[in-house]
Amino acid sequence: MTDTTGRVRPAWVDDALFPFESRFVDIDGHTVHYVDEGSGPTLLFLHGNPTWSFLWRAVISALRDDFRCVAMDYPGFGLSVPESGYRFLPEQHADVVTGFVDALGLEQVTLVGQDWGGLIGLAVAQRRPDAFERFVLANTWAWPVNGVPHFEAFGHLAGNPLSRLLVRRFNLLVNVFIPTGHRRRKPTVAEMDHYRRALGTPERRQASAVLPGRVLASREFFAEVEAKLPDIAHRPTLIIWGDADIAFRPEERRRLETTFPEHKTVIVEGAGTYVESDAPEEFVSAIRDWIAT
Repeated sequence: MTDTTGRVRPAWVDDALFPFESRFVDIDGHTVHYVDEGSGPTLLFLHGNPTWSFLWRAVISALRDDFRCVAMDYPGFGLSVPESGYRFLPEQHADVVTGFVDALGLEQVTLVGQDWGGLIGLAVAQRRPDAFERFVLANTWAWPVNGVPHFEAFGHLAGNPLSRLLVRRFNLLVNVFIPTGHRRRKPTVAEMDHYRRALGTPERRQASAVLPGRVLASREFFAEVEAKLPDIAHRPTLIIWGDADIAFRPEERRRLETTFPEHKTVIVEGAGTYVESDAPEEFVSAIRDWIAT
């Protein structure tokens, strides 16, 4: 797709680390960055917090010979620029992703969603059910978590005003979440630099600062997603789960398995929250084996 925004890729993005063409499209006033690599069945990759499409680079590199790999950044994340007044709420991100699917005319899509990307992607699939055929869900959830001690503690600890200030001033989520979310390997200095530079100013870091508090505050949106899960639960679903994740527990995995009866589960032993980056070879193999069968 032709760049309709006049945006260019910043010089700090290393072409060797992120060897894809950066594309930009206007969605409701937002400049949305995405990559669109390869041809074949369409895989739509949606990231969580505080990551961006860079998270999927190893997976895309491995799959683009046989699949069309599309990965976008939400407004405020990665290389995407939000419209003035955007609040960075997950329900707003779902609106933008819906507009993105429409703008690119995506069809017969396999959603590949991690963390917030799973929940946001399922919300989009509920709005555009004819566009989605299958789901790949990695360490994610799709329902309200208010009242669950594990998530209540996280929402209050990471979502309070002091924590939001620390995120904006010191890039706290990148500096803590990215290393702890990798348990099988240590992110390189260059990788960490790409995550930090994508959220390189206090204003830019507002996007990542908002989401932890929305784990509790967006209850109504999560309840709406949960209520509509039966409408899409018959889709074939692959659950890829890093079992050393400190955020998402076996309880969340088992609930996904119950929700999507036509599922296959692949446990990636020792992998953390960012399983697709922590153990990309196993992640890719799981997708290839599942789609082949």
